Amino acid sequence: MGKRRRAREAAIQYHFWRDLQRGEGPEKIDDFPAKPRVREFAQPLIEGMVAHLPEIDERIRRYCENYEFRRISAVDRNVLRLAIYEMLHRDDIPPVVSINEAIELAKTFGGAESGRFVNGILDRVRKDLDRPAREAVKKEL
Repeated sequence: MGKRRRAREAAIQYHFWRDLQRGEGPEKIDDFPAKPRVREFAQPLIEGMVAHLPEIDERIRRYCENYEFRRISAVDRNVLRLAIYEMLHRDDIPPVVSINEAIELAKTFGGAESGRFVNGILDRVRKDLDRPAREAVKKEL
């Protein structure tokens, strides 16, 4: 397993814990058991999710129109949050990578239907993006 997958797992676990604490807790991963290289990729994910949480949660609510937000499992909710953050705010990560990673994380940490649920929501988010789904956005120098 690569460092980015481990970093995503750490970010999901951190936000799962933070979610259960009702948003209280440190915004850094310093005390989380992860190697420095994993923390290096995870910390910006954590900070980005915290900074954009209202916007991300609003998107989840919009795309889960027939499902109450509070009834989404904490694992699925945080997997969705991470993937939506990456899709909207991390141009260096292709949206299909975020979706595939989220599906795998949902299958690993969530329930029997988590992978399908997460895939369905994220596919709707992807269709509303105004950037290529299969490639990172190249920065102009």
